[in-house]
Amino acid sequence: MKPIKFLWVVVILFLAVPSSYAQLKIGDTLPDITLPNDKNTETALSSFVGKTVLVDFWASWCLPCRKANKHLVKMYDKYKKQNFEIVGISIDTDNEKWLQAIQKDGLKHVQLIDPKGFDAPSAQMFGVEALPAVYLFDSSGMLIAINPTEEQIISQIKQ
Repeated sequence: MKPIKFLWVVVILFLAVPSSYAQLKIGDTLPDITLPNDKNTETALSSFVGKTVLVDFWASWCLPCRKANKHLVKMYDKYKKQNFEIVGISIDTDNEKWLQAIQKDGLKHVQLIDPKGFDAPSAQMFGVEALPAVYLFDSSGMLIAINPTEEQIISQIKQ
């Protein structure tokens, strides 16, 4: 088989295989998934419907994520009393490194873990391909922005 024909066959087969998870799109609702948190219990994402929610996928080894955490701490402190919640979802595969990063970065908002890296079901459901990956949901639980600007987040909080 010629290399170009082989390449087309591979592409067609790849496109024909359905994804096990549909990736979230603007207008979709906050998924009803439950994950372990840093308090040794579980938290359901759906429990945050009624608030503006910023879902932040990150990992302890991701330097841009760790830098963004500093900003998220300030944002959370400023807006937490305005019906706003940040939910961090780590895709760390090492629970101890995740917990150490939470402590070192001073994260006070909800922290969940789905410890299978980019293969984590939550990461696949959201369509996470790079970190950090951030999703903004309005108080009805509808996805309104992917990787929103700070202005978009603040505007939504103030609505």
